[in-house]
This record gives sequence, C-alpha cells and structure tokens, in this order.
Amino acid sequence: MRLLFAGTPQAAVPSLQALIASRHEVVAVLTRADAPAGRGRRLVPSPVRVAAEEAGIRVLTDPPRGEEFLARLRELDVDAAPVVAYGHLLRPDVLAVPRHGWVNLHFSVLPAWRGAAPVQRAVIAGDEVTGATTFLLDEGMDTGPVLGTLTETVRARDTAGDLLDRLAQAGAGLLVASLDALEDGSALPQPQPADGVSVAPKLTTADAFVDFRAPALAVDRLVRGCTPAPGAWTTLPADDGQAARLGLGPVTPRADVTDLAPGELRAGKKEVLVGTVTHAVQLGDVQPVGKRPMAAADWARGARPAEGTVLGVAR
Repeated sequence: MRLLFAGTPQAAVPSLQALIASRHEVVAVLTRADAPAGRGRRLVPSPVRVAAEEAGIRVLTDPPRGEEFLARLRELDVDAAPVVAYGHLLRPDVLAVPRHGWVNLHFSVLPAWRGAAPVQRAVIAGDEVTGATTFLLDEGMDTGPVLGTLTETVRARDTAGDLLDRLAQAGAGLLVASLDALEDGSALPQPQPADGVSVAPKLTTADAFVDFRAPALAVDRLVRGCTPAPGAWTTLPADDGQAARLGLGPVTPRADVTDLAPGELRAGKKEVLVGTVTHAVQLGDVQPVGKRPMAAADWARGARPAEGTVLGVAR
C-alpha cells in the first residue's frame, strides 16, 4: 500500500523505520513543524522529520487543515495513513481521504488511558500491565474500532521513558501487521468495549509536583511517571524565606526508615532520605535550578541543608 506516515517524537521513529522496511511504500511523512528548543530557542526538527529525511522521504509540516492541505493529501493518493503520536487533531474531511483510513498506534490497551499521556498515567496509577493498540481514527478521542493489541508488563522500576521505549519497539511490529491485514482484507475492526474507559490527559508541570505528605509508594510512582517529562519536582526552603524548586529523578522506597516526618530531609554521607506519611524514600538524582542533575548525596554536601529541612512545603 501507499502510505502517508504521521508522527512527531522519538517514540514514533521505530514505527516509521519498520514501515520503510515493510512491503508497503511510505510516500510522504507528516510531522509537526520545527520547534524552538534549548536555552537559545533554536528551531529543531522533530525526530520523525530527521528520520524521514535520512531515508529520502518527502516531509510535510503544514497543519492538517484547509483546502491546500486537502489537495496535497489527495495528490499523494495514499491507501492508508498510519499515525503515531502526531500531535494534531484530524478533521472529518481529512480522515475521509485515505482509502483504508488513518491507522493509529496508541500506547495503551484501549479503552484504558485514552488521551495524550497513556504511558505516564499507567506508571503513576501503578498498573501492572499495559500495552499498545492499533485502531482506525474517528472523530472521538481514541474511540475508533480496534485492529490489534499487544500487552507489556510494567516493571517495578520502570520510568515512563523506559516503558515507552519498549512499547515503541513492540508497537512498530503491531502497526505493520495491522496494515498488512487491511491490505489483504483479513482485518476485522472491533468496536471498543463500553467498560474500562479511563482518560490520560497531558501531564502539566503542576501535576509533577511531589508532595511528601503522600505515601512512599505514590511518591515513587509519580516521580517515575514524570520521568523524563515533564520532570518531577518539589520545593526546598531558601535563605530568603521563599521556596526554591528542586528537580527529582527516580527515588527508592525505604521501608526500613520510618522515623522521618513527611517531607523531612536527612542527609548522610552516601544517601539522602525524605520522609512520607508511610516510610522514607531515598533520593536519586536531584537538579537545583540552573544546574545539571547530580547525585543527591553530592548535592547535599554542597548545599548543606539544615537539620530539620522539610521539602515540598510550598508550591
């Protein structure tokens, strides 16, 4: 089949590469426009654009709306349009153009975790199993009929980044198989069940705030679910009476330490512990404002937090 691939982040690259290697022809790639990044706010192409250009494939970055876009889409004469984390909503007139529709790879087992952050929300919720789904896009939010699914165990120390990497690789094969089935007529799209629906809205910076008045297990899951993005953080009292922001990498629950109050910090030579309402957690890497991430013990040796310092007391 002739394909238009739509995707933007690194998680979409394995699918693009798998489709290029498949029996199908990727005639063009649709991705988001170059975006400013870094301190210099220099325009940077999406990972999908980089991969497409390396493969010599035509790249489109126009928003998917308007008569000009529709005309260009019709000129491509594609049979199907596979989608992986593209980042734009598609209108009905756009959805209607490919003969076999737009085939989306979503990183959950639908109808669980419909929305922009399925992997992050699964980690934060403590799901033991998640997966990926291919389905035909319709006008709803991840509501279309299902073509195929796979499952993946959520490991005890998975960050959202770890889990997404595995799902991106496994999901690429699922996407190719779903397109193969559409081409040979063996695909049987199934409506999503009405039960088991949950939503996964995009995580904001506010969502990633770590309040140590929560149980240690919840703190652990939140930090891992926000790693690498948007990045977990808490607050640290500053000399001026204000609260300074402190970024947090994954923590380790310490059920053997129960004598610290929620948020109370204890800095030793080799470890930094913080209390919760259940038991302490051991900090991994931390990132003070304007600095690179560093081991918590190294930070504490330089910062010398006072005895009785409490993290997460203000936002």
